[in-house]
Amino acid sequence: MAVVAGMAGTASWLVYVAATIALLIVGLNVSKLANRIRAAGSFFIYVSRALGPSYGLLAGWSLLAAYLFTAMALTVATSIFIKTLITTLQVSVTPPTIAIYLIVSALVLWFAFRDIRLSSRVGLTLEAISVVIILAVSIAALAHFDFKADAKQLTLEGADVGKSLQAIVFAIFSFVGFESAASLGKEARNPERVIPKAILWTAISAGVFFVFTTYVITQGFADDATKLGASGAPLGDILAGQNPLIIALVYFGAAISSFACALASINAFGRTLFSLGRYQILHSSVGLVHTKFKTPHIAVTVGAIINFAAVALLSGNSEVDTFGWYGTTASFGFIVVYFLVSVAAPAYLKKTGELTTGAAIIGALGAALMVLALAGSLYPVPAFPYNLLPYGFLAYLLLGIVWFYVLKARAPEALLGIENDMEAAAAQAVVSAEPAPAE
Repeated sequence: MAVVAGMAGTASWLVYVAATIALLIVGLNVSKLANRIRAAGSFFIYVSRALGPSYGLLAGWSLLAAYLFTAMALTVATSIFIKTLITTLQVSVTPPTIAIYLIVSALVLWFAFRDIRLSSRVGLTLEAISVVIILAVSIAALAHFDFKADAKQLTLEGADVGKSLQAIVFAIFSFVGFESAASLGKEARNPERVIPKAILWTAISAGVFFVFTTYVITQGFADDATKLGASGAPLGDILAGQNPLIIALVYFGAAISSFACALASINAFGRTLFSLGRYQILHSSVGLVHTKFKTPHIAVTVGAIINFAAVALLSGNSEVDTFGWYGTTASFGFIVVYFLVSVAAPAYLKKTGELTTGAAIIGALGAALMVLALAGSLYPVPAFPYNLLPYGFLAYLLLGIVWFYVLKARAPEALLGIENDMEAAAAQAVVSAEPAPAE
């Protein structure tokens, strides 16, 4: 949120309103597919069954980067908050950055390796604690300003339209993971009912939370907004000079929230990688399931190892900077996937004979909003190195496209496996839709 507020200034709350609306529309498209398709690979399978395996692979390839870069950004964020918490408590010894990265990655792996119910409960519990703490401190911050309305924000005083458009990309990153329940289609009870509700309510509740807390944060930095973008924990900075225990609670809540989101990202990454391995798009070993815990243990292990290696590699840079780099790159992956799933939803409904005018409009809106979000990241041209990140992600996509054609030439049975599975799924859907014979 600090990055968004640092860019958009007094328009930050409005940026989050726009992002909430956009992702709620995307969530409606995801829900239409999740309600009809049970799959661990979520978007990879959704897009494959609607648009064909080539687009499905593009979605899966984008999603791998999106979840992994999200985990990297949140590992760095966890480190920032832990260090600041230690400083606030006036502890004289601060662990080395590499050690924090290693511990966070190891804990994420331990939870992700085990039963998904344990992993999910831990993540939800930590998030609930974090939200309660942050909301309580936000209300305390409003009390610090006597609950007065911030005229500067309400009138968008000094807001820069170009920077606000660029901030939408990072606002979208704040929501990432709202759709990750879709990756649990094989593990959740009653997924056709539970998963769509989880996706939509997560988008709504997250949007309300972000709009409120961003408004509070921006009000607190009204006199010197330049400090906001560089703040590791802006709520703590707003309350500087207050009871140190209150400030420590802010950092504690932020740390456990970042850890919980990193865990969710590795879980989602592992299930996407698992799905690609199961179809032999990548090495078949990542498509294996642990005999005891029933989790894609090799896939999540790969994710945790890459996560640690990547954040350790850039550990010499400012952590606020690396958080921004990883988060922005992750956003590009999600924007591509959200665009594809918005196109896929009405396409799939057309195949099954369920397409309505409303569903077609929702699909078109979701796709158009993702194109606009991407355009906002390209123009006006952002400062270095953010101006290079879209092209770095494009190079990654091109690598995936090259791999698709190599796979098509060397192992066409892999793509045939996807198509056969799609045909089997379609046949099963037809059988399920037929009325039972009269007795």
